Amino acid sequence: MGDIWEGLVAGFWLVVTLDPDLVEITLRSLQVTVTATVIASLIALPFGAWLAIRRFRHRRATIAVLNALMGLPPVVVGLIVYLLLSRSGPFGVFGLLFTPTAMIIAQVIIITPLIASIAHQSVRDIWAEYHDLLISFSTTKRQRIATLIWDGRRALMTAALAGFGRAIGEVGAIMIVGGNIDHATRVLTTAIALETGKGDFALALGLGFVLIALAVAVNIAIHAIGQTESEGKW
Repeated sequence: MGDIWEGLVAGFWLVVTLDPDLVEITLRSLQVTVTATVIASLIALPFGAWLAIRRFRHRRATIAVLNALMGLPPVVVGLIVYLLLSRSGPFGVFGLLFTPTAMIIAQVIIITPLIASIAHQSVRDIWAEYHDLLISFSTTKRQRIATLIWDGRRALMTAALAGFGRAIGEVGAIMIVGGNIDHATRVLTTAIALETGKGDFALALGLGFVLIALAVAVNIAIHAIGQTESEGKW
């Protein structure tokens, strides 16, 4: 019990004193995850809105596949990206394996279905309200999508934050494609796993405190946006 308490105190002290290693790892984690979230949102939000208003033959099957991809195992994504970016893979010539770019690619693949699915559900409800109005104005599909995205921006921001929350805590794919290289691809989750294995519980706990703080901040933001949206409807 004494070792645990000492580790907690030491970990908290690293956070308070802004330990250089902790700050570096945290900033790299934010850089990778924020970039992945922005890219995934640029892909997923318009696609989710398009899926909500578009009617085509295999629409239900597409939605079912999209929902199924939300549960795609991250380690499988990591393996696929690894094979694609390895020297013998089709994109090996770019030398992206074991770089932050490879980690961003893996996170984009993981969170895009999640953001798109939430966006689809949110825009579908808005489309039910705006359907007759937008059609009466003879708007194009692009104009409809833009209008729905703008009007549902709070709900879509929640979708993006949900994607960020999943990406920041991901370890399997990041470990495979990033390699957990010090001062290069080491992020919060992989560093926690490494330091725990080494027995350096102080740094592991310090990183854990930061990761928990980020997760709590994201959940508070999602709750605040949801509350604001609910109040706006009234």
